[in-house]
Amino acid sequence: MTELPMFPLGSVLFPHMPLQLRVFEDRYVVMLSQILEREPSEFGVVLIERGQEVGGGEHRFTVGTVAQILQLEAAEGFIAVVAQGDRRVEVEEWLDDQPFPRAVVRELPELQWNDSLQPLRERAEHEVRRALALASEFADMPWAASVEISDDPVEAAWQLAAISPLGPLDQIDLVRCETMEQLLISLIELTDAAAAGLGEAWPEE
Repeated sequence: MTELPMFPLGSVLFPHMPLQLRVFEDRYVVMLSQILEREPSEFGVVLIERGQEVGGGEHRFTVGTVAQILQLEAAEGFIAVVAQGDRRVEVEEWLDDQPFPRAVVRELPELQWNDSLQPLRERAEHEVRRALALASEFADMPWAASVEISDDPVEAAWQLAAISPLGPLDQIDLVRCETMEQLLISLIELTDAAAAGLGEAWPEE
């Protein structure tokens, strides 16, 4: 158990994925000033269930990801933050939001890789790239179907989960997964369902 500054957002952060923020609210400026006194400089990110990012009073999901700050840059009217998703946490207790959101959290176990999962990982990558290609025919996507992913299988699995064209509720379900096998199977099923709603599927390789 540990106390952690928290940043509720309207999007899901996955382990091993980048996060870019423009911080302008006073409470989060104060939070950053305290975070930077520690090493590593980090905060938790959780998805907002109901409400808005600005102003407080939102309802939050209790599973999220720790973000480690890589870079800060002061600009006119805001602070640009570049961070990286690290490990998953679950909120045990929300603390007083003054002067900024905080929670008591526990770390969730790291997902363990087994080489027997390689066929599932390859299928997950195929489904995600297929869905991205289909989605790009209808809208501008933040990730191209040809985007490079890590050679590390655990990092790659989380990256595939993050770039798949899924909604935030499906993404939260993926963040909650307890095993690597569960993550890959869920990712395949959710991505396949998303692709089915976009148009004809690619032919199987």
